[in-house]
Amino acid sequence: MHIVAFGTYDVASHPRVAVLIEGLRACGAEVTEVNRPLGLDTAARVAILRQPWRLPLLVLRLLVCWSGLVGESLRRRRDRRPDAVLVGYLGHFDVHLARLLHPRSTILLDHMVSAAGVATNRRLAGSGGLKLRLMKAIDAMALKQADVVVVDTAEQQQALPEDVRRHSVVCPVGATSEWFDAGARALERPTDAPLKAVFVGLFSPTHGVPVIADALDILADDERIEVTMVGQGQQYDEARRLAAGNPRVSWVDWVDAEELPDFVAGFDVSLGIFGTVPQARRVVPNKAFQGAAAGAVVVTSDTAPQRRMLESAAMLVSPGSPEELASALTKLADDPDEAQRLREAAYEQAREHYTPQAVASPILEVLS
Repeated sequence: MHIVAFGTYDVASHPRVAVLIEGLRACGAEVTEVNRPLGLDTAARVAILRQPWRLPLLVLRLLVCWSGLVGESLRRRRDRRPDAVLVGYLGHFDVHLARLLHPRSTILLDHMVSAAGVATNRRLAGSGGLKLRLMKAIDAMALKQADVVVVDTAEQQQALPEDVRRHSVVCPVGATSEWFDAGARALERPTDAPLKAVFVGLFSPTHGVPVIADALDILADDERIEVTMVGQGQQYDEARRLAAGNPRVSWVDWVDAEELPDFVAGFDVSLGIFGTVPQARRVVPNKAFQGAAAGAVVVTSDTAPQRRMLESAAMLVSPGSPEELASALTKLADDPDEAQRLREAAYEQAREHYTPQAVASPILEVLS
């Protein structure tokens, strides 16, 4: 089966599509990439929603990327028509071009996050405002173009319109092989004092970083716990203010994607998400899968999808509860043996269920 991974996706910012590509290849499919990264992450797109006068920048960059996509697609199509086209994450606009260029191929849309969901979570639109109606229209038009819609949890699937749900498939986010390689090496290192935890993310409301920061403030006097916060975003300044009293917190602007697996594998704990917005209750973030694959204890919020997918291989705390998060980190610092057991359990859980091949196999089942 020949599948084209298509769009303006950026695996450095959103590794989801890289997992699917690796997994489809591991399952025996021939996958070629036709990709022109847009260079605008979720935060930049949100800024455009907040400041509509920036919209011409998005349109211009999209047209430049699309011109490259059209040229390469036409050259490749002369040799062989793809059986399916996988439009990468944040492909709300790319899916229309994919349908135009490949009218006889099966179009797969990786729809992990809806535009309307982003607008609601980031308080960009009221319940009936013009912006929200526009985002819903963008979602509806994108979903209409897809033959198969790919989501990451059953909860995300249930949030789809009923007619779309019938031709959707659930593929967890998972992690690429580099994370598992890093995890195998990391487990050779025993858990020892001080307990080292890491958060990597874009500081969005879904992540609930102020909850982490409040927990760090509670732990300000505990010398056994060190935390590194990686990334920047909407709630970054608030998080720094709330955690300012803890001298054992380090702030890192970003870590290159190539270095990230070994970087995270150097920690005992990987912090997940703790937000209370609706989106936070429907997803399992890539940082949870990556942290588990890297051989770290996953500490994240106790939501239905995370409880189901991570099972006993994680420490779960109530969403929005800094007290429970602080208590979980204290327990791990108190009992290094239990922390080591959870590290190993997390790795085994990820290796059994969330390798690229395991994640992508439902797509080939649908296509078959």
